[in-house]
Amino acid sequence: MADSNTTFQPFIPASQEIPEFSVKALILGALFGILFGAVTVYLGLRAGLTVSASIPIAVLSISLLRIFGRGTILENNIVQTTGSAGESVAAGVIFTLPALIFLGFPLEYTRIFLLALIGGWLGILFMIPLRRQLIVKEHGNLTYPEGTACADVLVAGEKGGSFAGRVFAGLGIGGVYAFLMHAMKFWPTTPEYRPSWFTGASVKAEVTPEYLGVGYIIGPKVAGTIFAGGVFSWLLMIPAIKFFGGMLPEPLYPGTIPIAEMTPNQIWASYIRPMGAGAVAAAGLITLMRTMPTIINAFKAGVKDLSARKGGAAQVLTRTENDLPMNVVMIGSIALVLVIWGLLTFAPIPGADTGVLANLLSALLVVVFGFLFVTVSSRIVGLIGSSANPVSGMTIATLMATCALFLIAGWTGGAYSALAITIGGVVCVAAANAGATSQDLKTGFLVGATPYKQQLGLMVGVMASVFVIGLTLIMMNEGLAEYRPTQMPFDPEAPPQGVQIESRAFQHEGTNYYLINAIGSRTIPDGKFLYNPASGQIEIQWIQGIGSERAAAPQARLMATVINGILNQQLPWGLVLLGVFLVVAVELLGVRSLAFAVGSYLSIGTTLAIFCGGIVRWMAEGKGGDHGEGEVSSGSLYASGLIAGGGIFGLAAIGIALLEQSGVLTEGAFELGPSVLGSLTESHIFSVFMFLLLAASLYYYAKKRITTK
Repeated sequence: MADSNTTFQPFIPASQEIPEFSVKALILGALFGILFGAVTVYLGLRAGLTVSASIPIAVLSISLLRIFGRGTILENNIVQTTGSAGESVAAGVIFTLPALIFLGFPLEYTRIFLLALIGGWLGILFMIPLRRQLIVKEHGNLTYPEGTACADVLVAGEKGGSFAGRVFAGLGIGGVYAFLMHAMKFWPTTPEYRPSWFTGASVKAEVTPEYLGVGYIIGPKVAGTIFAGGVFSWLLMIPAIKFFGGMLPEPLYPGTIPIAEMTPNQIWASYIRPMGAGAVAAAGLITLMRTMPTIINAFKAGVKDLSARKGGAAQVLTRTENDLPMNVVMIGSIALVLVIWGLLTFAPIPGADTGVLANLLSALLVVVFGFLFVTVSSRIVGLIGSSANPVSGMTIATLMATCALFLIAGWTGGAYSALAITIGGVVCVAAANAGATSQDLKTGFLVGATPYKQQLGLMVGVMASVFVIGLTLIMMNEGLAEYRPTQMPFDPEAPPQGVQIESRAFQHEGTNYYLINAIGSRTIPDGKFLYNPASGQIEIQWIQGIGSERAAAPQARLMATVINGILNQQLPWGLVLLGVFLVVAVELLGVRSLAFAVGSYLSIGTTLAIFCGGIVRWMAEGKGGDHGEGEVSSGSLYASGLIAGGGIFGLAAIGIALLEQSGVLTEGAFELGPSVLGSLTESHIFSVFMFLLLAASLYYYAKKRITTK
């Protein structure tokens, strides 16, 4: 394996000193980290997908730094390096920590902040000793497609290329569209058609700009595979369940009402989600096993390189070879592990107290799995890009190993479920951020950046983004929540298995209720309910925003399913196994199953909208329109703007709803649509028409060529 650094010359030579780690670059990068961290939480909880932020940040940086005087290429690189950390940390958080809700525990801002910070910084620290091996020595073998594309954008911007107009156009149009739809209610968000001639079937699309943009970026092949999973669930399985189960007079577990009385959404929630969780788990593990040779080779190479560096003589490093020193890595890693132990020991999750030994084991497992999967993640994204990085599969493996150890030790209570997801959450954030860090370091290697300055920038980006990631999670959980009237018998003195009373003094609209949490019960659906002691009935179902159809959080639901299945044995195994063997069948057909499995779990409203974006790309670029995220084009830049605009103004609409609920704003203050358009605001046809107009704008910009000077 040759050391490519002896022949490769970066864009800015090691001997040349130009402004790089400037205050304006750090501030702008931190602001982008905050922005894209929040947008990634919004998008990932709703669609189960995230997209790389490095290229749109680089494009915007080139334009915005010119306002403060022309920035250098290395300053622009620091901006995108710092800003992209927000997206990767947010991805790791949303794939795991919302599982606390599904396990019956609260989301706490401080806990999310600390776990995200620890995982993000561990991902950076563990990558420092691996940079020379993976980024430099294997320059010819590991391409890091997003990092290479980002370097191309930075070099083109330095030479006079202009791309920012496409991103700003998408951000503006997508933002206005999202605000008119979500906040001002000019047209329905989810047009739906339920054919009377096909009982149980439902065709709908959540016509948002972010889904359209995601579909365009991932391309028609992946978007089509995701939609195929949606078609299987919503146009095959749900009608089949309705057809065969409609004659049953009693509820069929895990459902709690007869199938004949269920809507397609209720069938999806009761039967399709467990099956989809099994499918995603199997697909993640298959992806992980497929990359096992890469994992083993990456780990061996990393250990070998570390040993060689430790035993070698000290050498004078040039500017482009200068990493943060190893004592920073060691001391920083130990300090973060001690923080994990202290957090678990002295500030445990409410209702999840665990012993000192269990907490110490958890901290050690974070180190072991963290370093292993940081190495794996970095090499995998170097080969196939960040989009195909099986972070969820690595997290499943972490959870399965952790839960198996807990099971051997006899630690099977609910508290250990929270402990397991804490370990998985930190490892997932570390692995996700390591993948993005590798792409950024590759970009820096190509343009001639100083490694330790990039590593410091990444730490700043993590610190900035974690302030908003927890806030966005909690805001979406509360802003998308619903209180639905229901009537169910319940005896608080003898609650059924899987049901616990969390509070006997829960206030809602001036009435005192008992707050009930159900997980794996055969009589009460999973979720939270309000029991009125005066009437002796459960009167309200409190549907949390996260886990609902509007924020399905498929990966987090999967993590909760894995933990419950191993530690608590509370799992509808028949449905889970259906999902597992569905994935096996798809793999036997020669189709990569992870995208299909995610599509089978999500609402068809999400998968159809994403598929529309893929169709636009196919129309604009033909058979060549399937390059993925590592490719820069006019359409992909405009689509990135749609994602950012839709996410920002979608979050703004949720914020307005929360302000209305708290009485700060008058209810319906922004809902001008009905007074302007009348009954047209309820027309599903009009909603589809507006989405087609948005798709036409994407097609228009995709066909326009990027001009360079």
